[in-house]
Amino acid sequence: MRFRRATVQHRDVEAPSQGIDIVPMKRRHVKAVAAIEKDIFPSPWSINLYLSEITQSATRTYVVACSDGEVVGYAGLMLAVGEGHVTTIGVAKGWQRRGIARRLLLRLARSAIERGAEDLTLEVRVSNSGAQALYHEFGFAPAGIRKNYYAEVHEDAIVMWAHKIQDPAYGDRLAEIERRAGLRSGSASDQIP
Repeated sequence: MRFRRATVQHRDVEAPSQGIDIVPMKRRHVKAVAAIEKDIFPSPWSINLYLSEITQSATRTYVVACSDGEVVGYAGLMLAVGEGHVTTIGVAKGWQRRGIARRLLLRLARSAIERGAEDLTLEVRVSNSGAQALYHEFGFAPAGIRKNYYAEVHEDAIVMWAHKIQDPAYGDRLAEIERRAGLRSGSASDQIP
């Protein structure tokens, strides 16, 4: 399977994301996720691909951000050999710049830690400086380039890694991100059941 980009369309940090619940992605969410995909990405994943991903719970974590029951964002993580690969992050255009991507990434990072991953990785467009800034906040650092990874737009991807996520220092980093975002550490609305 070709890994999906982990990217947000704009820097997602300014406005608060209060009133947003982060919950596990279910079949009932997939149609809304696919609609957001179609709106924000040039080569969206299909409904069937998402349905396949969410059935692989032993190695996947997929979540959605909801406001009053409306899906406004989503994210996914694949676990393999001690690593968590952020496969996708997307936020609906009208909901960007409210901290939703940060909350989604917090949820994925916490899930990766709980599930025993030692490191996190993702790909991001070379031109997406806003997303790169968010990923740096989470301790991701550039490790290489994948040439023409986003073939549909003829753009390279930066491969980024966050290492040693099991270390207490990484947990402290996540707690600080939560504090700055006005969330309680491990906020109940962001817990994986």
